[in-house]
Amino acid sequence: MLDSDFAVLPDLIRTHAAVQPEKPALVAGDAALDYAGLDTTMDRVAAALQRDGLSHGQAVAILAAPSIDYATIFLGTLRAGGAAAPLAPSATPDQLAAMVNDSGAAHLFTDAAGTAALAGKTINARIIEMGSAEHHAWLAPAGTRPAPAAIAPGDPFNIIYSSGTTGTPKGIVQSHAMRWQHIHRNKTAGFDTAVTMVATPLYSNTTLVVFLPTMAWGGTAVLMSKFDARRFLELAQAHRATHAMLVPVQYQRIMADPEFDRFDLSSFRLKTCTSAPFSAALKADVVHRWPGLLVEYYGMTEGGGTTILNCTAHPDKLHSVGQPAEGHDIRLIDEDGREVPPGATGEVVGRSPAMMTGYHRRAEATRAAEWFDADGNRYIRHGDVGRFDEDGFLILMDRKKDLIISGGFNIYPSDLEAVLRQHPDVADCAVVGVPSATWGETPLGFFVPARTGADPAAILAWANDRLGKTQRLSALEPLAELPRSAIGKVLKRDLRDQWIARQ
Repeated sequence: MLDSDFAVLPDLIRTHAAVQPEKPALVAGDAALDYAGLDTTMDRVAAALQRDGLSHGQAVAILAAPSIDYATIFLGTLRAGGAAAPLAPSATPDQLAAMVNDSGAAHLFTDAAGTAALAGKTINARIIEMGSAEHHAWLAPAGTRPAPAAIAPGDPFNIIYSSGTTGTPKGIVQSHAMRWQHIHRNKTAGFDTAVTMVATPLYSNTTLVVFLPTMAWGGTAVLMSKFDARRFLELAQAHRATHAMLVPVQYQRIMADPEFDRFDLSSFRLKTCTSAPFSAALKADVVHRWPGLLVEYYGMTEGGGTTILNCTAHPDKLHSVGQPAEGHDIRLIDEDGREVPPGATGEVVGRSPAMMTGYHRRAEATRAAEWFDADGNRYIRHGDVGRFDEDGFLILMDRKKDLIISGGFNIYPSDLEAVLRQHPDVADCAVVGVPSATWGETPLGFFVPARTGADPAAILAWANDRLGKTQRLSALEPLAELPRSAIGKVLKRDLRDQWIARQ
């Protein structure tokens, strides 16, 4: 089935349940569920949803920390013919209510924290708290089989809401065909014998691109309800983990653990990273000290193009995000939508077999995210600015929206951040553009001190001495930590807005 042109994830899990019924599929804390148990629980979830009138392709919303119940609701929804809509608990209650209602879900599954977050909000869905007596009573009786759902490649698999910091995030509709591409491209990645550490939230595409192949190929997923660097190391050693997808800030915290070198991580075969800028120095440290391949993926939840960097094989390219994946076409365009010449900088657009259907109920936003070449081929705008080097490796400059235009000059915050990180007193940093009466915009820096007593004025002078005249920072402010999303992205809009509010 995995060798076919298209397969459906619930059917693959059914096959594993028949072939290896007692193999652990999901592990969370002291609890575990084997493939036979996963298959029968998915049946009970699917039958209950169908009993309640779930229509083909309708969303089922989930708002909770990762757990075995979460996974069975997600996967059971697919077996019923529905589309999972996992939501980020970090969103505001108003945003969460709007996302549930926008998705069209008739069911919302929560944990205790999710239930509390939505208290008093108008939700057009039945709320069921997972693990509760109501949840157990809601499930179809053991042994119940749902009606077979005829799933076509273009049917919705899930709706993932973008991580906007204001307004209602947009729902990104990903099809079964798109998810099949994520599964099938991992045919040589060893997921059939994998023990995969799942240390990021299940509402994130970052997580799903490794969690779903683990389930599809018959591996074991070890779920962490909340990330902690020391706990990750303990679990990885105890379970003899082989695979992990982590975001850069998680790698940073793991590698900084003073006890890192005493843990036996020799079972690791593949570690991957995506979602946020991954510094060359940190990549080099992981390659040097942590066994197994390190591979960085660059791409979008919306799809488009993906680049792959085998950090272990290309130690001289760690400043890049790699080359386009097989079958992926990535191009760079200027402000007028024209392709830029070789070596020039431009906005990244990408095309591949793995692309979103569109934004849920947002036709105008979907059109704004698309670019078409001269032959009418559809690409997705990545929102990043970059250039290709002479070997075809993509070097990212910055998010297009984070570009600072000061006195008519383009300033890329990542260039300034790279200089700041070289100072021994800077543990972490971010640069944003803020309004300036003289220059229109001016770069402002924030840093996390690496030691008590670090002098912002001395660091500012040191950095500006190494920056070009048009790049110089107007100020540098210390912070205890940078605001980040649950998957490690620095929330630069928060930094900018908070600074403006203080003025």
